Amino acid sequence: MNTSNNTVLITGGSAGIGFEIAQQLSAQGNQVIITGRNPERLKTAAAQLKNTTAIVSDVTSEDDVNQLVAQLNEQFPALNIVINNAGAASSPYRFLPGANAYEKASAEMQTNYLSVLRLNEKLLPLLSKQPYAAIVNVSSIVSFAPSINIPGYSVSKAALHAYSRVLRLTLKDTPVRVFELMPPLVNTEFSKEIGGEKGIPPAQVAAGLIEGLQNDLYEIHVGDTAGIYQLYLSSPENALQALNAGI
Repeated sequence: MNTSNNTVLITGGSAGIGFEIAQQLSAQGNQVIITGRNPERLKTAAAQLKNTTAIVSDVTSEDDVNQLVAQLNEQFPALNIVINNAGAASSPYRFLPGANAYEKASAEMQTNYLSVLRLNEKLLPLLSKQPYAAIVNVSSIVSFAPSINIPGYSVSKAALHAYSRVLRLTLKDTPVRVFELMPPLVNTEFSKEIGGEKGIPPAQVAAGLIEGLQNDLYEIHVGDTAGIYQLYLSSPENALQALNAGI
């Protein structure tokens, strides 16, 4: 897939992985739209980027999503790439009594899976008008091997992985291609509470995405995800134990 001269929407684009993706894609001559909930952080991010428009929008709000879709149709009719990067993770917890796991997992499922499904569904009519288009869902290494300390997040990303596979098959005869970016632990503010300082830099994840798009690699395994995936293919149990080793 061509990674220049596109119109790209990146949810959660003001920091971390989303910001790095926006930075690298905008530098390659793409028109970029970033969204997020924090107006000041969005403004600061957009000021550091080329060819970038910032729109305050919460992916979990139906009203916000409807307004975003209307604005994109009106102002960015050439939109052809959607990168679903916005995500949520509760502080580390386990599926044990007193953890309020239902409440936490519900919020994670809403942001990490259901909100992605809704936005994609509402943007598919616009994407389908383009000569070529792409949806990128940002899942995680825990799609293959869930973490005992971030169980709700793990389950939500596993749901997103399954959804990505189904959507890819569903849209195979359309102009819309479905990619899945699967990072390992990344050194961002988002992952600070789970040892993010040990993770890879977000710029490496962004570069991996761009390389995957260029090579039409629909499942993009960045860093340690590639090794866990291969281990998962031979032994899901060994992959599970490897990811949770030392926890």
